[in-house]
Amino acid sequence: MVAYGFMLSQTAEYALRAMVALATGKQTARTALDLAKESKVPFDYLAKVLNLLSRAGLVSGQRGRGGGFQSVLPAGKLTVLQVVNAVDPLKRIRTCPLGLKAHGTNLCPLHRKLDDALLSVEQAFASTTIESLAGQSFAEPAVCEGDTCHAMA
Repeated sequence: MVAYGFMLSQTAEYALRAMVALATGKQTARTALDLAKESKVPFDYLAKVLNLLSRAGLVSGQRGRGGGFQSVLPAGKLTVLQVVNAVDPLKRIRTCPLGLKAHGTNLCPLHRKLDDALLSVEQAFASTTIESLAGQSFAEPAVCEGDTCHAMA
């Protein structure tokens, strides 16, 4: 059976943190080490996330002096859904997860309700920009740990 969850994976969470950090940066290119510190993402994990974001065309990276990573799209045009789908796409329920041929694409009430919830999440993510998460002023971007949110240092 396929599991459908509403929680974001750690990879998606880290990708969103990195994109918010890129949006709040004063510099155009940011090193992976700077991004790791600012977004509170382990450096090795962030390197993998940045690679996924780069392959999806959301960030570009340049090596060498003055190099680093930057967002390809302006933060006001980049959505949470684009970032999430770049690293760990939302999995909508298209056919019966139990493989019941009688159901096919006509989902039972349970799986229809679950897919409707996934659709709501997808729509919310599609209508939320990275800029809106970073704040309009970009002065004090927030990062959350557990139930506590605070400004990134």
